[in-house]
Amino acid sequence: MPYVAQDRPRIGWIGTGRMGFQLAARLLEAGHDVAVYNRTRAKAEPLAERGAAVVDRPVDLADRDVVFTMVSASPDLEAVTTGPSGVLTSPDAAPGVVVDSSTMSTQTSESIRKEAAKRGTDFLAAPVSGNPKVIAAGKLTVAVSGSRGAFDQVEPLLALLGRGVTYVGEGEVARLVKIAHNVFLGIVTQSLAEITVLAEKGGVSRSAFLAFLNDSVMGSLYTRYKSPALVNLDFTPTFTMPLLRKDFDLGLSAARELEVPMPLAAATAQLIAGAIGAGHVEEDFAALILEQARNSGITLQAQNTPVDDGLSPRS
Repeated sequence: MPYVAQDRPRIGWIGTGRMGFQLAARLLEAGHDVAVYNRTRAKAEPLAERGAAVVDRPVDLADRDVVFTMVSASPDLEAVTTGPSGVLTSPDAAPGVVVDSSTMSTQTSESIRKEAAKRGTDFLAAPVSGNPKVIAAGKLTVAVSGSRGAFDQVEPLLALLGRGVTYVGEGEVARLVKIAHNVFLGIVTQSLAEITVLAEKGGVSRSAFLAFLNDSVMGSLYTRYKSPALVNLDFTPTFTMPLLRKDFDLGLSAARELEVPMPLAAATAQLIAGAIGAGHVEEDFAALILEQARNSGITLQAQNTPVDDGLSPRS
């Protein structure tokens, strides 16, 4: 196994979008030596004010102990790892571990894992659950798969990113965990939209119904977090409907491959497709409630009521 310095590993971070920026900042706040790369350099430069070094090419991070990647899609991950000037292309050095937290196809992940192994680099799939506000509240969660030994080496770093880090097995199984998570996310949101519209059409305000639900045993961190959007119809995107549809497609494909019937997921996928067809492509997927209301013969109005989302920032 590649050696990774345990006390103060030198960290590389590739991808400083909304999520990557916040996560790299947490490592800097913890006092780690972090160098960062982003395709648009200007998005990485504010991290220099927090102590990061900003590099011009992914390969400039090849001598780091641990390199995190958080990019948009499979071709982007290939570009920053095995493409020209990728972090795995230096003739003189290679990271001890690459930890990928992108939403990625299993096939791409497997391919890059093999290329990393040729360089003596361990590769961990580490998809995350959360968004920038969840990160700020210290409630991000991470599922990790790959070598157990590599996981044990980097677990202290992963623990700095949020509240929960779970090793789920070898190979690419963390990708399946993330897809299963996002399918459940869609099913729960559709169900929440249905019961909230039912209560509203029966004469109960959305704010009152959701306040009751959130304080009951059926309430959760998630139902509380989504309540402001459902009450005030603020659909500033955290995750869009087309992205959710992509994950449902992947989840239902895995279900077919593994011969697992998923009737609720299949029905929800059709409702998501209907919402996209109705034009809900840029909004947050909580806009499912608008289609539920339309199908129920009512038009929702924003209540303009303060609603606690349960995500107070960490102290």
